[in-house]
Amino acid sequence: MPAGSGRWGGFWEQRTRQLQSQVRAKEDKIAELETENAVLLLKLAEYKGKIEKSRSEATRISTLYNKQQRLQRNTRSALSQLGLVIQKLNQDIQAFHSSSWALLRDYQDEYQDRVSEIVTAVQRTQQSAETLLACQSKVAHLERALQDVSARHQLERQRRKVLHNSLVELKGNIRVHCRIRPLLPFDSESDDPVLQSSSISREVAHAVDDETVLVKCDRPGHPLINKTYHFERVYGPAESQSAVFGDVCPLLTSLLDGLISENPSRNPKVEVSIVEVYNNDIFDLLAKDSIAAVSGVKREVMTAKDGRTEVALLASEAVGSASKLMELVRGGLQLRAKHPTLVHADSSRSHLIITVTLTTAACSNSTADQACSATLPREQTEAGRAGRAGRSRRASQGASAPQPVPGNPAGCVEQVQARLQLVDLAGSECIGMSGATGSALRETACINRSLAALADVLGALSEHRDHVPYRNSRLTHLLQDCLGGDAKLLVILCISPSQRHLAQTLQGLGFGIRARQVQRGPARKRPPSSQTEGKRRPD
Repeated sequence: MPAGSGRWGGFWEQRTRQLQSQVRAKEDKIAELETENAVLLLKLAEYKGKIEKSRSEATRISTLYNKQQRLQRNTRSALSQLGLVIQKLNQDIQAFHSSSWALLRDYQDEYQDRVSEIVTAVQRTQQSAETLLACQSKVAHLERALQDVSARHQLERQRRKVLHNSLVELKGNIRVHCRIRPLLPFDSESDDPVLQSSSISREVAHAVDDETVLVKCDRPGHPLINKTYHFERVYGPAESQSAVFGDVCPLLTSLLDGLISENPSRNPKVEVSIVEVYNNDIFDLLAKDSIAAVSGVKREVMTAKDGRTEVALLASEAVGSASKLMELVRGGLQLRAKHPTLVHADSSRSHLIITVTLTTAACSNSTADQACSATLPREQTEAGRAGRAGRSRRASQGASAPQPVPGNPAGCVEQVQARLQLVDLAGSECIGMSGATGSALRETACINRSLAALADVLGALSEHRDHVPYRNSRLTHLLQDCLGGDAKLLVILCISPSQRHLAQTLQGLGFGIRARQVQRGPARKRPPSSQTEGKRRPD
C-alpha cells in the first residue's frame, strides 16, 4: 500500500474516532437534555396542576365572598328591622311599666280599704259576742217551749180527731147522698113513638131541698103520682164537684188527718190497688203481666185468718203523691171493660174498686208522740175509718178501721193500717132500652145480678138477719168488710132527671133507701125515707 494512502487512512480513522467520540458525547448530551426535558415536563405538569387548583380556590373564594356580601346585606336589613322591633318593645315596656305602677297603686289603695273593713268587722264581731251568747240562750229556751207546744198540739189534735169521729158517727156510719145530673142531648133520643109523644126529655126528678128528691111518676093512662125520697144530702143539677167533695171530705179527714205531711216520723206508706168485677169474676188491673185487653189478670177473693176478706196475689203499688195515684187510676180505667150500648157509647161493663191502704207507725218514742198514747186505742177503732166515697149509678165507698200489721219483728214499732175504697158500681140496665145482645147481654145480666145481691145484703143488714148473703156475689164478698163491719160507708146515687130513664131512677132511689135503713152505729134521727102522694090528673 502506498504511503500516502496510509497516512490518509490513519487520519480518517482518527477522524472517525473523533467523530464517534463526538457522537457519543452528543448522544450523552441528548440523553442528558432528554432527562432534563422530562424533568421540566414533570415540573410543567406540576405547575399546571397548581394553577388549576389555584383557579378552583379562587372561584370558591369568589363564591364565598359573594355569599358574604349577600349575608352582610341581609344582616344589615334584619338589624334594621330588629331595631324597629326593639324600639316598639321599649315603648310597650314603658307603657306596661306605667300601667303596672298605676295598678299597684290601685291595689294598695284597695288593700288598705279591705284591711280597714276587716278590722271594722272584727271589732263588730267582738262587740256582738255577748249578743250572740244571749241569742243562743234564747233559742234554747224557745226550742224547749216549742217542744212543749208541739206535745200539747199533738194532744189537742188527737182530741179533735176523737170529736170529729164522734160527729161523723152521730151523722150515721152509713150515709146516702143523691145527685141529680142535668138533662143531656141523648135524653130526647128515642125510636119509640109512644115515648116521643110523651115528652121524654121532660124533667121528672127534682131536688126539693138539700135532703129531698121529688119524682113525678107520670105515665100515659095512669094517674099522676108524686114520690118523695129523703137522704142525708141531695145535689141538684147545678151543684158543682166542689160541693160534693165538701161533703165527702169529712169522712176522709179521719183516715189522713195530717199523718203524711205533718208527722213523717211515723213513716207513713200509701199503697194503691185497682180491681174490677167483670161477669162476676175479679180482675187485677195493676198486675204486671196484664194484657191491655178487656180485663187484667183474674184473681180470687178469699177470707183471711183474721176474718177479713182479701184478694189473693193482688198487685199494689206504693205512691208518694196525688199525681202518681191519679196516673195509676187512669191506667186502670183504660183497662176497664167497656162496651157501647144504645144508652151510652162508652158504657162500663164492670164494677171498679180502687183501694188505698195507709200503713203508719202507731206511735214513736218522741215527746210529741207520747201525747197520743192515751187516745191511740180510740183512734184505732174510730179515727181511721174514713167512709167510702164514690159515685153510683149507684156508687159507694168505704174505709176499714186501722188494723195492726201482723208479723212485725220484735222491738219494732207497731204499725196500723187503714183502707179507703172508692167503688164505681156499673149502672143497672134495662135490656129493652140498652139493646144489649150477645156478650153484652151476659154482661148486663151479671151487672144486674150483682146489684141485686148488693141490695139483698143491705136488706139483710137493715133487718138484722142472722145470715147475710155476702157470698151470693163476688162483689158483695169483696166488699164484706166495709158493708158489714164498723167502717164508715157513703153511697152516692147518680140519677137522671129525664122521663126516659124513670124506671132506672126509681130503682136507684129504692136502692138508696134500702142502704139508708141499715143501722150499724149511733146515728141521728132520720126523717121518713120516702113518701108517696097520690094525685089525679085534672080532667
